[in-house]
Amino acid sequence: MTHQPDPAVDGPGHGTLSIASILAEAARRRPDRPALHFMDQTIRYGELWDQTRAYAGALAARGIGPGSRVAMIVPNVPDFPRVYYAALSLGAVVVPIHLLFKTEEIEFVLEDAGADLVVVAAPMLGEAAPAAARAGVPLVTVLAPEDLEVGGAPVARLEQEAAASTPIARHRAVNPLDAATILYTSGTTGTPKGAVGSHLAMIEQVHCSLIDSFEMRGDDVVYGGLPFFHSFGQMAVLNIAFRGGASIILLPQFDPDQALALLVRHGATVFTAVPTNFAGMVEAAKRSAERPPLRYAVSGGAALPVALLEAFEEQYGAQVHEGYGLTETSPSCTFNVISEPIRPGTVGRPMWGVEVAVADPETEDRVELLPEPAPGEQSGLGEIVVRGHNLMKGYLGRPEATEAAVLDGWFRTGDLGTIDSDEIVTIVDRKKDMIIRNGYNVYPTEVEAVLARHPAVSLAAVFGLPDEVRGQEIHAAVVAATGQDPDPEELVAYMKEKVAAFKYPRVVHVVEDLPLGPSGKVLKRELVERFKP
Repeated sequence: MTHQPDPAVDGPGHGTLSIASILAEAARRRPDRPALHFMDQTIRYGELWDQTRAYAGALAARGIGPGSRVAMIVPNVPDFPRVYYAALSLGAVVVPIHLLFKTEEIEFVLEDAGADLVVVAAPMLGEAAPAAARAGVPLVTVLAPEDLEVGGAPVARLEQEAAASTPIARHRAVNPLDAATILYTSGTTGTPKGAVGSHLAMIEQVHCSLIDSFEMRGDDVVYGGLPFFHSFGQMAVLNIAFRGGASIILLPQFDPDQALALLVRHGATVFTAVPTNFAGMVEAAKRSAERPPLRYAVSGGAALPVALLEAFEEQYGAQVHEGYGLTETSPSCTFNVISEPIRPGTVGRPMWGVEVAVADPETEDRVELLPEPAPGEQSGLGEIVVRGHNLMKGYLGRPEATEAAVLDGWFRTGDLGTIDSDEIVTIVDRKKDMIIRNGYNVYPTEVEAVLARHPAVSLAAVFGLPDEVRGQEIHAAVVAATGQDPDPEELVAYMKEKVAAFKYPRVVHVVEDLPLGPSGKVLKRELVERFKP
């Protein structure tokens, strides 16, 4: 039988779901419970939602509404959740931008995302204001003194506009599949791509984490030093803690001694961080006898060395649970769940509703899954592929890139790994050349393009070498331009000025030639072998 199209069957339906409800519901149910600890102040859920509604009123007065794109460059201070949930409560799409981005990088994101407004914390105005001006995007600040001027003109202050606004009464209802965030990540081409996340994918990530992976109680106190502009901090700390009614200790910039003091002062029970933070905390513990009452810790962003995991557990008496994910997967795919013994060296089992499999890494035009392992065995090594409710909607304005990344319903991660008969996943290597430094993705082609612009450089190749503290450190091999004698230290300084701090090579090697394969592609594995410690 052929059925006629019917909106009740074929339409989007009338259900609604919004990330803004995470804060709104917490404020309604537990208005007097602490939400944020920042410096010497504690902000309760009711207060934070009132402030957020006022910010939303100010944004609405600027024309922000459903589908608008609000970029934000704000550190981990109370203004981040105020702006984030305010924009979402209006049905707008949030575009968080990396705090270390330089002017050209910010300008690209603003233009590519089609930003209607950018909210910038005052300390970031030096890079952001010129970018916004060149992109033609209106700018409003937070944390700026009243007399601050940029280019001889006063700066619009969101706090001032919020004080004069009419706060919204409630957050706007949106379809569960509507876009909520655009988070920028680069591919092997080096061109940043905006991964679009839906309200459904992110809410499901929160709920599945709370039901199966984490154990979050209303009286928990969570370390909030992971940057919220990144999917890991945004989801595993901000949204999950608020959904569980816990409170967050905000720390805008990681300092291990300061972090330890804050954890002790506020009685932190959950520590969620990247491996470099764990290393810093182990060192801080050698300088102080004080310890917070941690119940457990969560690690992600990069592989956590087993020795570091054990050192942290010894110092803090808290087991570390490691997971795995990507920006495109909201972000978690797998986790060493709290209710089971951890398996050091692995990233645990797939989250509920998320399928993880291993595919033939050499097959490019389709996803060809490897045979499932026999009981007690491990699969062959292949590319990790993922499908489930956690997948992004796609890459903004790049349908070809989306089609290449999601084949036959599976997202191709570009990571090589195995899965055993108990569904425990182990990440072995990277299919792509991406470097992970301090938990941040660094894409060599993007860095090479900037380095090659230096007049002393003819050819450049950027690669990562193992680093016990940072996971990987960024190195570059360069071939001199004719008649030039490149100074490695000068090239490092040059790159430091041109790209974000987490991207520039810390070591530059001047070589006569780059190793090339038959097709002319640089064989970076040979550079790794040549220069590894």
